[in-house]
Amino acid sequence: MTSDPGLQPTVHELDVCLRAPVSVLSAHDGTVRGQGAEGVYCGDVRVLSVVGVTVAGRAPDGIGGGSTGTGTSRHVAVLRGLGDPGPDPTIRLETVRELADDGLTETLRLVSGAAQPLHAEVVLTLATDLATVEEVKSGQPRPLVAPDGEGWAGRGVVVAVPGLEADGDHGRLTWTVEVPPRGEVALDWSVRVVDPGGVTAAAPTPSTWSTPRVTCDDSRLAPLLTQSLEDLAGLRMVTTTEPDDVFAAAGAPWYLTLFGRDSLWTARLLLPLGTELAGGTLRTLAARQGTRRDDATGEEPGKVLHEIRRPPVAEEGTTPFLPPVYFGTVDATPLWVCLLHDAWRWGLPADEVEALLDPLERALGWLATDADPDGDGFLEYLDRTGTGLANQGWKDSHDSVRFVDGRIADGPIALAEAQAYAHEAMLGGAALLEAFGRPGAQRWRDRAADLRARFRDAFWVGDAEGRYPAIALDGDKVPVDAPASNMGHLLGTGLLDAEESAQVAARLGSPAMDSGFGLRTMATTAGGYGPLTYHCGSVWPHDTAIALTGLARDGHRAPAASLARGVLAAGESFGQRLPELFAGDPATEVRRALAYPASCRPQAWSAAAPVAVLTAVLGLRPDVPAGRLEVAPLRPAPLGALRVEGLRIGSDDVTVAVSAAGEVEVTGFSGEVVLG
Repeated sequence: MTSDPGLQPTVHELDVCLRAPVSVLSAHDGTVRGQGAEGVYCGDVRVLSVVGVTVAGRAPDGIGGGSTGTGTSRHVAVLRGLGDPGPDPTIRLETVRELADDGLTETLRLVSGAAQPLHAEVVLTLATDLATVEEVKSGQPRPLVAPDGEGWAGRGVVVAVPGLEADGDHGRLTWTVEVPPRGEVALDWSVRVVDPGGVTAAAPTPSTWSTPRVTCDDSRLAPLLTQSLEDLAGLRMVTTTEPDDVFAAAGAPWYLTLFGRDSLWTARLLLPLGTELAGGTLRTLAARQGTRRDDATGEEPGKVLHEIRRPPVAEEGTTPFLPPVYFGTVDATPLWVCLLHDAWRWGLPADEVEALLDPLERALGWLATDADPDGDGFLEYLDRTGTGLANQGWKDSHDSVRFVDGRIADGPIALAEAQAYAHEAMLGGAALLEAFGRPGAQRWRDRAADLRARFRDAFWVGDAEGRYPAIALDGDKVPVDAPASNMGHLLGTGLLDAEESAQVAARLGSPAMDSGFGLRTMATTAGGYGPLTYHCGSVWPHDTAIALTGLARDGHRAPAASLARGVLAAGESFGQRLPELFAGDPATEVRRALAYPASCRPQAWSAAAPVAVLTAVLGLRPDVPAGRLEVAPLRPAPLGALRVEGLRIGSDDVTVAVSAAGEVEVTGFSGEVVLG
């Protein structure tokens, strides 16, 4: 693990204990050594950067441990040289960590297998730099902040540790103990954080989504789903202004807050388990929908935001990379509409849908106005400040939009997938307006048809392998022609006809795109490809899940099956906890996927990917308002026989079973079941 100043610290080898807004990134023995990204975080602030224990002056040697559930972990270490003589360790230290809404409690348990009592002084050493997440991510170290009484105060937060005694820049808790022979002693300590400037908080209730019971011939699916739902439970948050509406934070440690597209996609992929997360996400974002034009923040009337952060503390003289409320995203607004439509189809109560129709109309209005500043019919973006995000789709790194020869495109940029989301949003918005007796539906259907025709004329390019949609149009309306995973987001949106969909499916299924662990963000044949680039060759599980969903919906079974198996292979590579992204090296060359060192883990939309696998493999297409459920599984069954109990469709608890031969059985749905 590197902690060199100026380099983003690596996190792939750290243990993560998470219950948002609190998280602990530690070594696998549970210690926080003051290196890199290690620390105890509350929201956007690292409240402890050192947590270490000595017993009789000796540092424990970790032997194992890690997360035991949402917000809990257990780590075991041995104290060599204490206890009975001989090579076998007879004194061990067990650290049981439990996170709370505003801090954590730990129990340090000294367990003896020795024949004689152990008399020892136990010292817990704590320290903090009160760094923001942005500062930690930048790799620029901050000096330690000296304790003030029983804790620390600064940068707008108060960190309290009862019993703490100051020792220079560190604080210490000290116990003198006697551990009886073959007995144990337990020592408790805690830290609590008060952050008046925080914009997010812990969810007030446990998760309400269904926890499905999965029986599958492929034994990798059930444990991956279990770990993923545990991770998602740890990422549940609310804002301080909408404390009853729960959303999924994007990921730990860098993005533990509300992100427009991430939170929307997570809720969308999780719809088979219930609509509550979707409702909370939609309402939280609608409450912050843009009302004015502001180049500094990217706000525009009807636009849905990109992210929110804790405001900087003025006396510290720090400036965040982006404004605390930032709207620099071209896709969150149409995705908000798509989620509202899909949640309605999955059974979001009509009164909740109706309460969001005004924000729906404002979002649709943005698609037809500020989203298309030059009036060419395409959504596009350009950062006008020079300090915001240069790219404002999900691939938001500066170099993600490239030509096939590797050149980086100049803006304004019109992304392919943003047009697909807009097309789907216009059709879904029209369906909602019509269903709830509001005017304007035909206007949006006509506009969607026009967008579809314009896209066909402007975006398609070709090479020796055939035709495919470009990533984007650049500022001169030239197609940016590197083959990339963006095209996978067009499937299932209605933007493509059957022949075009088949051409995209063939490209996604090629060895240049399908790594065996999922879909590469850019084909290996492109000049900008690199297996460890953030958006130009790496694999993102959510990106794979979106393409997989579209492939299944459009009937492309072979590439869909391959991507489904790739998600499971990736999960196995990372101990069933899917990271934000990983390297694009092929499964033919590496047995396990290789880590992207700075990747968030867990990441919400990655954790939602296994649910997307269920949806695609089973072929679930509900229409609860019409009392209808279509089940069109992938055949032949890519994961063997699969039975899922506890799917939530409307108010029904539904079981769907598909045999290895593709025979379907559905129970529990109160409406019409149509088998495809």
